[in-house]
Amino acid sequence: MAKHIDLGRQGESLALKYLQENGFTILEQNWRHLKAEVDLITVSDGMLVLVEVKTRTNDYFGMPEESINRNKQRMMCDAANAYIELKELKYEVRFDVISIISDGKEVRLNHIKDAFYPFSSELDG
Repeated sequence: MAKHIDLGRQGESLALKYLQENGFTILEQNWRHLKAEVDLITVSDGMLVLVEVKTRTNDYFGMPEESINRNKQRMMCDAANAYIELKELKYEVRFDVISIISDGKEVRLNHIKDAFYPFSSELDG
């Protein structure tokens, strides 16, 4: 279990550095709303960008981003709405995923912009 947590933290650290190097302003890290946790809340090009970071040691069970299911997407949308309301922001919102495969020797980072689109929980059922 500790190795899994360490790998996740390492991935978030790599993602944070990558985003900063690419002009993103970091607003929050590991921000929580109810059961949802948003890994990174950032601003880029006048847009609020919520970023989910997924890290694995290999792609044997699929790519890391494939593990972001509808429930996780719904929770991120709800968290985005809560954050915007709490901070009284007027940004458009985008949901990105940073997928990392790190086997200890090599790191492959894939930044997926607009990884999914917000939807209404009431409409989605």
